[in-house]
Amino acid sequence: MTNILVMRLDNIGDVIMTSPALRAIKENLPDCRLTLMASPGGAQAATLLPWVDEVLPWRVLWQDLGKLDFNPEREWELIRTLQAGKFDAAIIFTSFSQSPHPAAFVCYLAGIPLRMGESKEFGQGVLTLELPAAPDEIHQVERNLRLIEAAGFEVIDRNLCIQIPETAQKEALALLLGSSEYQNSQFPPYLLLNPWTSCQSRNYDSQRFAIAALQLAKATQMPVVITGVEKDCDKSASLLAILGDYAINLIGKTTLPQLAALIANAKLVLTNNTSTMHIADATRTPTVVMFAGTELESQWQPRNGYSRLLRRPTVCSPCYAFRCPYNLECLDISPEEVVVTGLELLKFD
Repeated sequence: MTNILVMRLDNIGDVIMTSPALRAIKENLPDCRLTLMASPGGAQAATLLPWVDEVLPWRVLWQDLGKLDFNPEREWELIRTLQAGKFDAAIIFTSFSQSPHPAAFVCYLAGIPLRMGESKEFGQGVLTLELPAAPDEIHQVERNLRLIEAAGFEVIDRNLCIQIPETAQKEALALLLGSSEYQNSQFPPYLLLNPWTSCQSRNYDSQRFAIAALQLAKATQMPVVITGVEKDCDKSASLLAILGDYAINLIGKTTLPQLAALIANAKLVLTNNTSTMHIADATRTPTVVMFAGTELESQWQPRNGYSRLLRRPTVCSPCYAFRCPYNLECLDISPEEVVVTGLELLKFD
């Protein structure tokens, strides 16, 4: 295999969790060309994955949430695009709840001779290497590695890993200090707060987050860098008011590599279960994670030993819901508990 397509069609965090598998593929086949096919959002993570030679962003019909219109020509265009790639093999990474067969069938129509995936279903002929499903509870990283090991790849390192471009490090420092004149300086001590996700059911109360961050800032005399996407600006006023002069507002001002650089250099990260958590796992940054009951911890939790997950047990977990009808009881956690956990991690650091 010299020209390999890897498919992971979800979000940034899911793509980052393929990093040990991508690294292992390149270590086993250093001369191969590796193309990552990901959702438009997930494709952003390729800037942090040095083993990827090319990125193919695509929003696929079988993982759409009702946003794509009826347009069969779009699907034929995908097949023609994959045909033009002349791939030797397709490695299809999926979560425990997804089927590899739609992706495998598209690859079959595109003439890709080797098609690998893990499946709970019977689909003989569509996948040329069809690995029986692992237990749902195993970690996503291990699910990915299990597939490539079944294909014969040797895995030496099972940890998450990213590479932050040097330019992003300098740009992040300039954003932090408010001037490009400080690009050759060292990162000063700071806390990082990423208080929102795209999913309402995984968002810890932002005012509680702000109170906890303020208490940590006063205890450590470190400023708090607040990050998020541009659409988070509209809901940030009360949070920024609570933090006052301790806040460094970078909401909507960072690229993904710049955000990764800020996470990597922070003394402590406060976040929900989102891509920030996985970046912090890869950079070994101490992190307090408000982990909602939407998923099982064993499937997604950081594995580096530098993180602590906070949640309340609820009978509805795991719900896999986008919106919570029960007032987010799984995240009914006091700011004081967040502070105590954060201070313990800072001592550990």
